[in-house]
Parts: sequence; C-alpha cells; structure tokens
Amino acid sequence: MTHSFDKKYWDQIWQGGRAASMSTSRPNPHLLQEVSDLTPGTAIDAGCGAGAEAIWLAARGWQVTAADVAAAALDLAEERAAASGVAGQVQWVQADLSVWEPDTQYDLVTTHYAHPEMPQLEFYDRIAAWVAPAGTLLIVGHLHHHGSTGEPGHGLDGGEPPASASVTAADITARLDPTVWEIATAQESHRTVSGPGGHPTLVHDVVVRAKRRH
Repeated sequence: MTHSFDKKYWDQIWQGGRAASMSTSRPNPHLLQEVSDLTPGTAIDAGCGAGAEAIWLAARGWQVTAADVAAAALDLAEERAAASGVAGQVQWVQADLSVWEPDTQYDLVTTHYAHPEMPQLEFYDRIAAWVAPAGTLLIVGHLHHHGSTGEPGHGLDGGEPPASASVTAADITARLDPTVWEIATAQESHRTVSGPGGHPTLVHDVVVRAKRRH
C-alpha cells in the first residue's frame, strides 16, 4: 500500500485523531543539540506542523518563517506561539513546499520529518538552495534502515514511514557539493519515544547539519 503526501493527505492527518497528540509535541531533540550554539538570525522551518521547532527557535531570538501545507496545523501552531509569547517572531505561511519558493535566503534552514508531494531527496535539494552564504542547513528525517516494513506511517502513529520517505545520511551528504558545503553532522540514530497510548516507540533518525561556504 502506498499513498501520496499531498495536501489532502496532510489535511486529513491534521484534522484527524492524531492531531491532538501531534499539536502538543516537544521540539525535536536534534534541533536543540545542533542549533543551540548558533547565533540567532533568520530561519525557516520547512514543514513546520504544529510549530514546536519554530516556537523554540523564536523563543531564542530567531526571526522565523514557518511553512506547512496544512491550514489546520498552522492554526494550532499560531495558538501555541501566542501562548508562548512569541507570536510576533514567527511568520506562518501556508504553502506546498514542492513548488513554493521564498523570496529570500535564511541563516538557518531546517526541516523535521517533512514530506511534501515530491521525491524526498529532491525536497532536500530545494530547501538547501534557501540557505544564505555562511548559513546552516539542518535536516532531520526518517532513517531508511534494514528490516523496515515499509508500511505507510508518519510521526508516532506506530507504523514505519514508507521507503520513499526515508533516507540515509550518505544519501543526503552525497548531494551536497563539498565546494559549497562543510558537513558538520552526518549521523544515524535510534531513540525511544512515547507513542500512541503511551506505548514506547522506536524512532530511527537521520540528521545532517551543513554550513554553506558561499
């Protein structure tokens, strides 16, 4: 069984039973680890969902653009930002990231498990072009690992992401021209989180952080 990560799919996700738990999620731990040492500037969170990462960045002084295709996700995100006191530091944009282009480049471009309606690695190519000179690209994705069932799923719904939505660190770094990019992090890891019903769920992550040379 396969599905397309189109607007209809994401609208159904964010209007469905998983929305409540997804809208209270904490910022991704890889973001905290990889970005805490950076000087705040401009940032974009591509595929921001309910805004946990965008809000965390804004609270630390970043001027954030947060884009997602699902209006329901952005509504939840705006409520969370207001409750966190950072509403004025985040610009929320409803956009199909497979075709949308920002009108500027950013000091930080980051994405966390985002899957627009296009091949995964081509999506990473797109957002890499949004990084300003001397800026940082941070990709946190689903790791493609041996033994994956390939069952459609996303986030903490108990299923593995489909193979088309998962990659390896080598897949990503191979597409970053070494004359343009300096790789700071290229790692694959596993962590246990609380899944549906409070049951422990093993999450397989791939994390790539790179600095644009020019």
